[in-house]
Amino acid sequence: MHVFLDVSRLLLCAMRPAPTGIDRVELAYARRWANHPETCTYVAGNAWGGLAAVPHAGIDRLGLALEEAWAAGPMASRALDRARAEALRLHAMLLTGAGRARLHQQARATQNGIYLLVSHQALENPRRIAFLRSLGLAFVPLVHDVIPITHPEYTRPSQVAKHARRIANTAALADGIIVNSAATAAALLDHLPRSGKHGRPLPPISVARLGLVQRPPVPQGGVPQGAPYFVALGSIEPRKNHTLLLNLWRDLAEAMGPAAPRLIIIGRRSFDSESIMAALDRSPPLAALVQEAGAVADSQVTALLTGARALLFPTFAEGFGLPLAEALALGTPAIVSDVAALREVGGAVPEYLNPLDGLGWREAVLHYAQPQSPRRDAQLARLRGWQPPDWHQHFAVVDALLDQLAAGRQPATRRLPWGAPVALPPLAQPPLGASLPLAPGAR
Repeated sequence: MHVFLDVSRLLLCAMRPAPTGIDRVELAYARRWANHPETCTYVAGNAWGGLAAVPHAGIDRLGLALEEAWAAGPMASRALDRARAEALRLHAMLLTGAGRARLHQQARATQNGIYLLVSHQALENPRRIAFLRSLGLAFVPLVHDVIPITHPEYTRPSQVAKHARRIANTAALADGIIVNSAATAAALLDHLPRSGKHGRPLPPISVARLGLVQRPPVPQGGVPQGAPYFVALGSIEPRKNHTLLLNLWRDLAEAMGPAAPRLIIIGRRSFDSESIMAALDRSPPLAALVQEAGAVADSQVTALLTGARALLFPTFAEGFGLPLAEALALGTPAIVSDVAALREVGGAVPEYLNPLDGLGWREAVLHYAQPQSPRRDAQLARLRGWQPPDWHQHFAVVDALLDQLAAGRQPATRRLPWGAPVALPPLAQPPLGASLPLAPGAR
């Protein structure tokens, strides 16, 4: 068994100042196989739309530099420079024929190889996937969400059609599917034909909840002192419902003035957020109470979350909900939208509110802002029994799916050396509990 892991997105990460959740997932997968070049080939997209093998050592260096840059943020300019230099070297290698030849040679020499795509990168390109399957590789994508299809109003129009093609290619070409939550699995099943093209059966779907990156130690400075504050964590875009929070803080500014609690918004500005940006940039009442921190270092995220009265997460839709998992893992209470993916992550711990219930959010914020808050204390008590999601558990589910595919394509008695438990670099938190594969056709 040999895994062909697509790391195309990692080569682009170095060109961005801060990572997305999907960036972190692809890096976790690269680290998963970092010490096993004999059972994993890294591949990436080239300028002609195809794939080529890239050196294991180069991806390892790139991953380490990215981890350092993400941890320290703007203070890690040298690490980001190293990451960019390594990415440029790897891109240059993709322009030669050596990587393509190595990929073809390795694929033809491998029995029951698997092409693993965990980032949606070029999932809309069926020719690339079909070619690799023609070389004998099984295809397994990780589907993070179907939000552009289920909630097109929160997505660029071009992305709606693009994501529809991704899901269509998944239905037509995937031999197995990984999803990050049962909520994503249920939404995906609504868009997969019960009997695929030409009677093709539905591929097995496994729910593997995402693990957490271990945040750096909390720094001493940079945390607001005095007034209680709340944190909103995630890209600034309409789907995340920052508008509800800004309207709430306008009301608090009018009613309480400087005695009101503060709000810190962490995350980069994204598409179609003009009204949110205008409020942040030009509203005098908000200027005194709301701080836009932007895309900050992981260490600063840890510090701000640790000192917050609660995470506020009034999102309209999520595939998983990493901000909630990150807050709870740090012992910070959370007030979040009542959506299926967040209930799956948080269980009975957070307070769940309708994302349109402005009065309910106002009441919760004022209650949690108090030095003695019975509702907050009750959540802290519930939090003691919660376990964060874990990368080891995630990869145990992934390995089980790959074993299942291999067993159907080779004698079941053959042992897979890559399938043995592997000690990960320090990217994980304590285990959340085993994720269970979703049986084909299950609802």
